[in-house]
Amino acid sequence: MLLKELSSLASPLSAGQVDKLKQLTAELSAVQLAWVSGYLAATSEQGAAGVPQVAGSNEAGTEQVITILYGSQTGNGRGVATELAEKAQAQGYAVNLTSMGDYKTRQLKQESLLLLVVSTHGEGEAPDDAIELHKFLSSKRAPKLDNLNYSVLALGDSSYEFFCQTGKDFDSRLSALGAKAIAPIVECDVDYQEQADQWQADVLEAVKPLVQSAGASVVSIASSQAATSSFTKQKPYTAELLVSQKLTGRDSDRDVRHVEIELGESGINYQAGDALGVWFTNSEALVSELISALSLDENEQVTVAKESLSLRDALTNKKELTQLYPGLVSGWAELSQNAELLSLSADKALTREFVNNHQVADLVRLYPAKATAEQFVGLLRGITPRLYSIASSQSEVESEVHLTVALVEDERDGVARFGGASQFLACAEEGQEVQVYVEPNNHFRLPENPDTPVIMVGPGTGVAPFRAFMQERAAQGVEGKAWLFFGNPHFEQDFLYQTEWQQYLQSGELSRIDLAFSRDQQHKVYVQHKIAEQGEQLWQWLEDGAHFYICGDAERMAKDVHQALLDVVVKFGNKTPEQAEQYLEDLRAAKRYQKDVY
Repeated sequence: MLLKELSSLASPLSAGQVDKLKQLTAELSAVQLAWVSGYLAATSEQGAAGVPQVAGSNEAGTEQVITILYGSQTGNGRGVATELAEKAQAQGYAVNLTSMGDYKTRQLKQESLLLLVVSTHGEGEAPDDAIELHKFLSSKRAPKLDNLNYSVLALGDSSYEFFCQTGKDFDSRLSALGAKAIAPIVECDVDYQEQADQWQADVLEAVKPLVQSAGASVVSIASSQAATSSFTKQKPYTAELLVSQKLTGRDSDRDVRHVEIELGESGINYQAGDALGVWFTNSEALVSELISALSLDENEQVTVAKESLSLRDALTNKKELTQLYPGLVSGWAELSQNAELLSLSADKALTREFVNNHQVADLVRLYPAKATAEQFVGLLRGITPRLYSIASSQSEVESEVHLTVALVEDERDGVARFGGASQFLACAEEGQEVQVYVEPNNHFRLPENPDTPVIMVGPGTGVAPFRAFMQERAAQGVEGKAWLFFGNPHFEQDFLYQTEWQQYLQSGELSRIDLAFSRDQQHKVYVQHKIAEQGEQLWQWLEDGAHFYICGDAERMAKDVHQALLDVVVKFGNKTPEQAEQYLEDLRAAKRYQKDVY
């Protein structure tokens, strides 16, 4: 857009300046180009000091703006919000697109049109960037919002008990504060794109009587929105797998892989703390098992997202086979008319338990039903990419990206079951193509001051981003203190990247490491026990300004570590439990307590 406008004018720029401008704008999205266009227009009128001002109402001299806020833990919410902003901009609306984490709550009472896209994290919790706004709306400080029109798109996973809870919270609180919904809340499951597209169309139709077209300007765009590359979840890069090397020992009860992927000339950039999205295909053996169990023809044509393809192709490349969801269980119960499954599917708690402990092939085997190829495919969710914490720094590995991947493996009634993406990466051969994209994680970053001490808690594959942290700090020549807590079952079999940690210790780049190998003694020892043991020194590090990081299992480990940290603050900080909670909340708000949990 910007370049088209410039090229239509008698250019006051030299050819060299035009070429440089093209380079600078080559990777910008439509929303970002529009913002640059608005910025340059404003500075030409107001001088270098002038920038477009975010407007929230129809006050004299301001243009009305559609404010789009997103709260996103894994990037899906940000992606939907960005799509909406681009569509709104294309229809001529002025847009203020920003993360909830960057939004000033005092601006809320000035808004007249607010569209929210927010995910739910963990057990009904708000994603990191939505916590402050979520708390504000639930507090007594929240203002009356009688002049606000709004709509909410909630993202979630129906496999969890508190499905779309954060979105529901926002919707109910805005309504209670007097705001008017221009479109009902839409609750999306993991396979959300179709519903998201419809919601976008509905809200953009609903805003027409409420806001005037404003010349396709984008008033504001969050700094965290800067693109790392032109490759996204929807348009991944086809990379080359270089290495899938087993890290765990021969006698280990788990298979953990060090995976290296070559990004080639893609221009993809990432930061320590980011995640890599990996698209995968289902194993041929699993696809064959399902087709055989259902007595279907693998060549029969089925329709997926208006595309016609063979049943085998659909099950291999398009549909999720290793993760169940409640809708599939209830749909299969209707097809099978099995009394046991019908009873199970009517109980939400039992359904969640079944979903968490079985795969599609288990459901088909345990509760046989007659289904056509089209019926079966129609019940399945689409494949979604898996996110892995990046285990490397680009300062160290340049055009490569490294992952630490645990093969998800279980046995049910003598049949081995594997995770879709982890099996794909574990079995991949050198040179195999893999479609990837970077998912920025702006809530898991090294301190801006490189000399700030860091405390890293990463048992198992949770150690991955801390390998990236250490590579980045080493490349920068950082001299600040660093402390790693690592745990796994056995020292001899499961000490991931042992040689590297020892080298960092010897060089002084890692100040200390505390290890918890849970099965190497009669009583189990975990990282939270090591935190308790080192509580006095850990408290001193926090008082000296250290940043505290957790990566790994959200269900147990992260909660246990949080409790251990609370106990340390109570004991060595001489605080009450309530004061300790507030202390950690203050650390989180100051970005000194960060989690990357799953």
